[in-house]
Amino acid sequence: MTLAPWEWAIAISAAVLIGIAKTGFGGLGMLSVLLFAQLMPAKQATGIVLPLLCFGDIIAAFYYRQHAKWVHLWRLFPWTAAGVVVGYFTLGRITDQQARQMIGAIVLALVTLHLIRRRGAAGREGEHGWWFAPTIGILAGFTTLIANAAGPLMAIYLLAMRLPKMDYVGTGAVFFLLMNLFKVPFMVNLGLITWSSFQLNLMLALPVVAGTMVGRRILTRVDQRMFENIVLFVSAGAGVKLLF
Repeated sequence: MTLAPWEWAIAISAAVLIGIAKTGFGGLGMLSVLLFAQLMPAKQATGIVLPLLCFGDIIAAFYYRQHAKWVHLWRLFPWTAAGVVVGYFTLGRITDQQARQMIGAIVLALVTLHLIRRRGAAGREGEHGWWFAPTIGILAGFTTLIANAAGPLMAIYLLAMRLPKMDYVGTGAVFFLLMNLFKVPFMVNLGLITWSSFQLNLMLALPVVAGTMVGRRILTRVDQRMFENIVLFVSAGAGVKLLF
């Protein structure tokens, strides 16, 4: 895959953002998806981004695995797997524009729901109905296969569980590692991950690693409330961009 110098600059920046997102602010991952979508068709960009996400996931899970709260992961895994399967059968039946608008609407709705809950002081985990984890899990699985866009959805779920900053990052790191590895065979089968695309991934691996180092440094300097606000702001921005 041949890129012009300015395209390499965008690709490297997007790879760095993936690393920062994996060890710092998960919502930033959506910005990398949007950047790659400027270089190639959205579906092809999805296949380029996934291996880079896996690189970042491996590093993030290694750093933060001790903070992962598995009780939240087990609630999501079966539903997320089901959502990935639904996304697999849907991907060939919708246009790029339809996928973007659908995901943007879902993200904005969930950001709004979280802000309403937080404003009303309704935040204890037990106050969420039985539908919450299955709904987030299926939507996350669906959106991650369609556009690698599950980050904002998971941000809403983990914030709703009122996890401390480090537990938030550790739980998200392990979840995304397992989910993204689960997706790989589906993407290969769809022809979106090829040897040619993976060669580009290998060339962008170092910027991803550099981004993880930056993300770790940023994370230690941000307090809990600011962390939550940044995640919500980036998630909402990504949702607006996808919708419009």
